[in-house]
Amino acid sequence: MRLVSLLLDRIYPPTCLACRAGVEEAGRLCPACWAAMPFIERPFCERLGLPFSQELGPGLISPAAEVNPPVFARARAVARYDGPARTLTRRLKYADRLDLAPAMGRWMARAGAELITEADLILPVPLHRGRLWRRRFNQAALLAHHVATHTGRPCEKGWLTRIKRTRPQVGLTREERADNLQGAFHLSPEAAGQIAGARLLLVDDVLTTGATLNACARALMKAGAARVDALTFARVVSGV
Repeated sequence: MRLVSLLLDRIYPPTCLACRAGVEEAGRLCPACWAAMPFIERPFCERLGLPFSQELGPGLISPAAEVNPPVFARARAVARYDGPARTLTRRLKYADRLDLAPAMGRWMARAGAELITEADLILPVPLHRGRLWRRRFNQAALLAHHVATHTGRPCEKGWLTRIKRTRPQVGLTREERADNLQGAFHLSPEAAGQIAGARLLLVDDVLTTGATLNACARALMKAGAARVDALTFARVVSGV
């Protein structure tokens, strides 16, 4: 396999995941894109994962989490939805760049390590079957698969389903997003008896207002989940 990989690298030299510049190894960013990647590191809000500009002490939460506390317990993300992180997210979702998912999942496994350690099960945020048919794949399920592969945690892709065909969330206010997702998610019959008392980790590509993750977490908590955390590749950061 190593020989095959070397031969392929000579025929198709590896390129940066974000800008296509040459790199030494496939599945990597070039030095410039790595430096521009807006990684989220501590200090950050323990509930929403929003970065703080300075260290304010352990266990602090942001004003956003105090004013609008999420249904999920904690959220973590690899990076801000900006720069190379935005490029990778959009290419995976809209340009069928499924080859990006392994690297993105690897970064997510690192960013969400504390949540993954405590999770009994990983669940991707589902797409409605109509949208899945048009797109042909669910980017959240791809990312969840690779997070599970990197961490050894079980992943169930069919337990949480999207039964309501909602309009796109882009351009909607926080309140409109929540209304749009009311009653959108449902647990399959096989999941009903497995969720009670479980610690769950929801996986998605981007966290914007948290409306989708809240709606999923609400359905899971209603079924008796002990706790629901959330892990995304990117998250929108408009202010803390």
